[in-house]
Amino acid sequence: MNRDIDFDENCDPNNPRKIKYDDILAASRRIVGSIIRTPCVKANMSEKLGMEIYLKQECLQITGNFKERGIRNAIMLLSEEQKKYGVISASRGNHGCAMSYHCTQLGIPCIVVIPTNGALNKIYKCEKYGAKVIVHGANVLEARVHAMMIAKEKKMLYINGFDHPHVIEGQGTCGIEIIEQVPAVDAILVPTGGGSLVAGIAVVAKHLKPDTEIYGITTDKTCAMVEALRKNERVKIDIESTIADGLAVNLVGVNTFYTLKGVLDKMIVVKEDWVARAIMHLAEDERYVVEGAGAVSIAAIMAGLFPNLKGKKVVCVLSGGNISTTVLSRALERGMSAEGRLVKFKVTVADRPGGMSDLCALLSGIGVTMRDCVPERAWVKGDVFSVDLRVICETRGWDHTKELMEQVKKHFKDYYFQDMSERPDKSAGTRRGPCLAPNPVCMQK
Repeated sequence: MNRDIDFDENCDPNNPRKIKYDDILAASRRIVGSIIRTPCVKANMSEKLGMEIYLKQECLQITGNFKERGIRNAIMLLSEEQKKYGVISASRGNHGCAMSYHCTQLGIPCIVVIPTNGALNKIYKCEKYGAKVIVHGANVLEARVHAMMIAKEKKMLYINGFDHPHVIEGQGTCGIEIIEQVPAVDAILVPTGGGSLVAGIAVVAKHLKPDTEIYGITTDKTCAMVEALRKNERVKIDIESTIADGLAVNLVGVNTFYTLKGVLDKMIVVKEDWVARAIMHLAEDERYVVEGAGAVSIAAIMAGLFPNLKGKKVVCVLSGGNISTTVLSRALERGMSAEGRLVKFKVTVADRPGGMSDLCALLSGIGVTMRDCVPERAWVKGDVFSVDLRVICETRGWDHTKELMEQVKKHFKDYYFQDMSERPDKSAGTRRGPCLAPNPVCMQK
């Protein structure tokens, strides 16, 4: 890789910049009126999860994510000459959407380079908001190199979506709002990919209310920040498919990594199955449609990772809501399956008029809904007058599923229930990152 092409003076490993509270405060005054002051309301799930949870709804920004704060601050600080040439960035979608919208609002030329695995709905949004979109590279790192080549050719400014100092300062304005909205907050749980949001919020919280605990939350497939903090150096990781594409950063930021030292209490890693369940519960219990990255904080609480926060005031940042309908439907079904509400089984019934209706009558009698049923005759052994039915049913939960299993076993001789040997909600849901608190509190049960 050509260092001249790849070098970004605003994100220089040899000259990292520590973000200061005063700069974040100035950013909050600069962007006021241009960014939505999002609500931070008590969650309906609070009692069930055993703590007073408040949801900071960054998913309600115009482009559906918190990135608007950072990019608005960054482009408002551009020189008049740079505004004429425009800006460019590499993004998996959210940063690109925010940059597209605000550059269009201010009449600034904008190019977004998105890797080939970027979400289609986010590519569409970038184009809709007015940016020129280029799809290039297998990941954000490759897209970034391509974007920086274009930046030098066209004299555009490359703005790193999670590491430019002005971007981090803008993200930190979310922290100012949180402290104003929940003054007695005990802990803030922040989705963490490249680290701009958690770095900005941590700087603010430790300045205004030093006893506030700050936790960065990521998934087991997007744990670049965990590895960096564990090894005390920025480490490149491979990321394939993930439900939390907003956190899919291969290499964390220079400035975010440097800023987080001393202000972040702990990194938490949650399994992606819990994220699917969190997306489902946020939709059902809170009426919010949230993307995977935005749901990781609630997922970590549901997974039982915070026994130390029981009974305390906790703010969970819902960082974004740009989830595609395809991923949303998959997440809802995965969540239902994990909680015993979506059941798959096979049963053998008589292959005669009324044979299948017996099963339907049984399901109807106990209030179970049949979602799908596929008959298979060719693979039934020993009896040409029987048919295997592969059935997917919807129940009210584990107790209802247990009742279904008992009734099927009672009325049919041959049956098989898939993955019903143990409840998935009893399995371990997470692994933990390095503790960074000056006075660490053990979080093990």
